[in-house]
Amino acid sequence: MSNAFYQDFDRQRLPDTKIPEDDCRNAFQIERDRITFSSAFRQLQSKTQVFQSGQYDFYRTRLTHSIEVAKIGRAICEYLRAKSEHLTDNFFIDPDLTEAICLAHDIGHPPFGHIGERKLNELMKPHGGFEGNAQTLRIVTELIYERPDGTKGIDPTRAFLDGVMKYKELWERTSKDNAPPAHHFIYEEQAKFRDFVFDKATIPAEPSTAKTLNKLKSIECQIMDWADDTAYSLHDIADAIHASYITVGSITEWADKQQLNDKNTALIETLLDKIKKNTHEHYFSTRIGEFVESCTLKPRSNFLSEQTNRHAFDLSKKPEIEAECELYKKIARDLIFYSTQFQKIEFKGGYILERLFKAFSENYSKEGLRILPSAFQKLIDGEETESGPYRQICDYMASLTDGQAMRTYKNLFEADFSSISKLL
Repeated sequence: MSNAFYQDFDRQRLPDTKIPEDDCRNAFQIERDRITFSSAFRQLQSKTQVFQSGQYDFYRTRLTHSIEVAKIGRAICEYLRAKSEHLTDNFFIDPDLTEAICLAHDIGHPPFGHIGERKLNELMKPHGGFEGNAQTLRIVTELIYERPDGTKGIDPTRAFLDGVMKYKELWERTSKDNAPPAHHFIYEEQAKFRDFVFDKATIPAEPSTAKTLNKLKSIECQIMDWADDTAYSLHDIADAIHASYITVGSITEWADKQQLNDKNTALIETLLDKIKKNTHEHYFSTRIGEFVESCTLKPRSNFLSEQTNRHAFDLSKKPEIEAECELYKKIARDLIFYSTQFQKIEFKGGYILERLFKAFSENYSKEGLRILPSAFQKLIDGEETESGPYRQICDYMASLTDGQAMRTYKNLFEADFSSISKLL
C-alpha cells in the first residue's frame, strides 16, 4: 500500500544509493533489519540499563529495553493511524521506520549506563565531547557494516537519520572552556549529516540555541522519545521493586517528604497497594496501554514542515499521563539513582573508564605500548587530526559491554588476573 505521508525527499539515502530491484523490502524495512542484525545492537544485551548487566536474569538490559521501546513506538504509530483525524489508510506514520529508530536509539550508549556516558563526555571534553545519541549517529553512518570498498554505515535514509538525530545542536555551540561538560549535542564533524537532514532548508536567522534547535524533532523521533520515557519510567520502577530498591517502606517514607498533589497521592497509594498484593508487574503492563493511548497529533509549522510531513506534526500527550511519567521518573531518581548502593556502582564504573582512557591515551602513539586492539590501533595510526586518536579511543571504549570493560581493566591493572597467553 502506498503511503503519501513520505516522499522521495524522506527516502533519499546517504550515500545516494538505490534499493536493489529484487529486494522485497522498502528502505525503512531494510534499515530496521540492518540495525537488528548488527553487532552493535547485539552488544546491548550486556550493557547496563539500570542494574548492571548479568546480575540477575530478569533485569532489563539495554537490549531488552530497546526491544520494548520499539514495540511501544510501533504501537503508538498503529494507535495514531486508527484514531488520529490527521491520518488515513494511505497517509500515516510508518511503523517500520519508527521501529528502526527505536531499536537504534541506544546503540551508541557506552558500558555502565548513565555514568558511562557522563564519564566519557568528561574525558572527551578537550576532544569534542561524547554523547550517546551522537555516538548512535556515528555508528549508523560511519562505523558498522564495513564493505570491500572501505565504506561503512547502513546507508540510512534522510527520515531515519532525522529520527535518530534526537539533538541537532553542535558540540561547539553547547561547550564552554570553564563550564562543566556539555550534553545533548552532536559532534562537530557530524554537521554534514545534519546538513543532509535539512537538505536545502535554511536554519532561521534568529540566534539558535541548543534548547531551541534540539527541540526540532521529527514526528518519528518524538514517538521514539515518548516510547523511551514510557519504557523506562514504568519498567525501571518494576525492576527496582524486584531488586528491593523500592519497597512499601521506602516509598512511604519518600512520599512523606514530598509535596504531592491529590492525583500523585492517589498514584502512590495505588502503587503501594500493587506492591503489597504483588501485582505491580501486571499493573505497569496495563499502564503502557494508557501511555500509548494518551497520544494525539497536533499540526505545527517550522522551516522543515513544507518539505516533509515528518515535521508537520507534534506529538501531544495527556497532561495527567505526562505528570504520572514524571512522578515515576522522580521516584526512580530519588530511590534508585541517588541511593548509596547505586552511587557506589556508578563510582566503580566511572573509575574503570577513567583509568582505561588514561592508559590508552598515554600509549596510542608509536612510542607507546600497543595495548589497544590492533584494528583500533590501525585506525589511530591513520588519523591526521589532533583529536582523531582520542575519538578512536572513545569509539573503542563506547563499544565495550560492561563485562568487556571490566575484563579489559583487570587485564591491564590486576597482575594475577590472567596469563600472558590469555591477553593475546
